[in-house]
Amino acid sequence: MYYDIREVEAEVLTFTIENGIIEKPKITHFHSKCFRVLKNGFWGVFEGLVSDSEGLKLAENNIIAEGSAEIMEVKSGGKYELKPKIDPKDISIEEKTNFLRDLDKSIKTNTKRVGYIESLKMFEYRDSCGNEVSYTVPRIGISIVAIDKGESLQFISKRLMKPGGWEQLKGAFELVEEVNEVLPKLLKAKSPPSGEMNVLMNPELAGVFIHEAFGHAVEADHVLQENSVLAGKIGERIAGENVTIIDDPTIEEFGFYPFDDEGVKANRKVLVENGILKSYLHSKETAKKLGGYPGNARSDGVAFPIVRMSNTFLQKGDLEFEELLELCRNGVFLIGSRGGETNPATGYFQFSAQYGYLVKNGEISDMIRDVSLMGTIDILKDVKLGKEIEFDPGFCGKAFQIVPVADGAPMTLCRTKVGGA
Repeated sequence: MYYDIREVEAEVLTFTIENGIIEKPKITHFHSKCFRVLKNGFWGVFEGLVSDSEGLKLAENNIIAEGSAEIMEVKSGGKYELKPKIDPKDISIEEKTNFLRDLDKSIKTNTKRVGYIESLKMFEYRDSCGNEVSYTVPRIGISIVAIDKGESLQFISKRLMKPGGWEQLKGAFELVEEVNEVLPKLLKAKSPPSGEMNVLMNPELAGVFIHEAFGHAVEADHVLQENSVLAGKIGERIAGENVTIIDDPTIEEFGFYPFDDEGVKANRKVLVENGILKSYLHSKETAKKLGGYPGNARSDGVAFPIVRMSNTFLQKGDLEFEELLELCRNGVFLIGSRGGETNPATGYFQFSAQYGYLVKNGEISDMIRDVSLMGTIDILKDVKLGKEIEFDPGFCGKAFQIVPVADGAPMTLCRTKVGGA
């Protein structure tokens, strides 16, 4: 019989200023334990703040059948604390409120929303194999949404979210400058062209593509459920020789963690190397079934851990921006993401960009709005890549669980379908 015990305590502070009106700061505190027992191939689970012996007994009582579940035993241990340079707890609510007010006042439109979040997660794990780990990780972030109306209603959104403390917010006003520069122009932007064409994606949009269209397809639970276009393709070429894709929770971006929710020490995973599919993302259970290595089992609170991404990125290439524009020649340059949909079973995707520009004869031309791009994961077979990676933070939802992640990419040139959003 195998068992593990997770104890999670978290404190979260959130508040927003919307159209100049500040809402009351909201502080939430979470503290619970999850007990899992694996017996006769079936999991029994119990959640609650009880003693270890009682929790394990209650979890074992929830084993109601026999199954095929097995886990890969991995040795892990240690403690980790991410210490912020400036602890948010040392910054008063008044200072935080004034900071948000200054951001709000700097945004040159009447309809706007600025949000603030800070969290501190304390995690302890132990299992029947003798593994014991613990960590403490703070996170902090702001989000900005600005809306205005010209010929049509337009909005632009930006986020700055990192593990760490107050020091991570130093780039917040740079986001406001971008919003103020882009939004007035967006009101006068043209409708996009349609059809298959050259598309140059900025790092944020390319990162969303890597996360959504590729990343979910390499989550091993999707593979086992026969819900992945990449099932059975380990060792096969799925992309161009210049494509390397990595998932790395050890990078201090928003998807950072020192140990996953099964107590496995965080490790860098090369998913695609020079175009060849090398690995899926795994929990202890999927690693046992498919022969991989665990470390990507993540949980929202103390929910049952499932296979998730962390910081997932497309490795950089060697082309300057001007060279990519010249190679694009005639097409579109798309920036940012408004979300979209993907199907890991087929590799199909459809995303909306925040805005973009026509590219004519290798030069940036008129701004375009309400633009979407569509295609399949096969576009990775022919891409040109820029020299610098940028990460974009966010929260990823799967199976009703939400976890912090980051997507990264350089400027990426591909050929795919474009249309109106």
